[in-house]
Amino acid sequence: MNLFDLTGKAALVTGGNGGIGLGMAEGLARAGAKVAIAGRDAGKNADAAHQVGGIAIAADITDERACRAMVDEAAGKLGRLDILVNNAGINIRKQPEEYQLDEWRRVLESNLTSAFVASQAAYRHFLKAKGGKIINIGSMMSIFGASFTAPYAASKGGIVQLTRALACAWAKDHIQVNAVLPGWIDTALTRRAREEVKGLHDRVLARTPAGRWGAPADLAGIAVFLGSPASDFVTGTAIPVDGGYAAQG
Repeated sequence: MNLFDLTGKAALVTGGNGGIGLGMAEGLARAGAKVAIAGRDAGKNADAAHQVGGIAIAADITDERACRAMVDEAAGKLGRLDILVNNAGINIRKQPEEYQLDEWRRVLESNLTSAFVASQAAYRHFLKAKGGKIINIGSMMSIFGASFTAPYAASKGGIVQLTRALACAWAKDHIQVNAVLPGWIDTALTRRAREEVKGLHDRVLARTPAGRWGAPADLAGIAVFLGSPASDFVTGTAIPVDGGYAAQG
């Protein structure tokens, strides 16, 4: 269907060398988009780029100049930029009273500030393309609280509000900005969570109507939808992809 055809489009996926980011990059590539994978680990970037038939860009998204240069490099190498997936991020799990301020800042800079900087940098490329799509990655922690995720939850709640603000500001430029709120997806990040938080695995299964943890491939379809013409009148939303976790009472 032409509605979901991304042939001729170019996408940049930050943190796209594994987990949710790679699942979304694979979906975009299968729909026809040219994809740039960005992350700190050059080796993992190269492997992921090979997997999706795209290009790799090594960048530290917490460095403003490097983040802006990453976006420009992607647009230059791909010939244009139509889709930005702000997926890169980190988590540090502690009780609130145990965090150092530097840890708080690192999480917010990685998860929230980088998304703002990358979106700013992408804006002028979208204007050249006469439109664009930004897909911000939030979390169940954009909706719920947890004792061990204070900076992460703050950053992901901020992602939803940033999404709404950018959507309102740039709708006039035919730029749609939406957030995806992944549930508990089986990735390296959540495998560490299961090691650090006793009983987490069973609690997630008990609350998820689908009866399983998600897989990175479960994010491919929403990436294609939000990156394609099918979502041209969808903006400012935050869509859970969670097997029903958020719907369960």
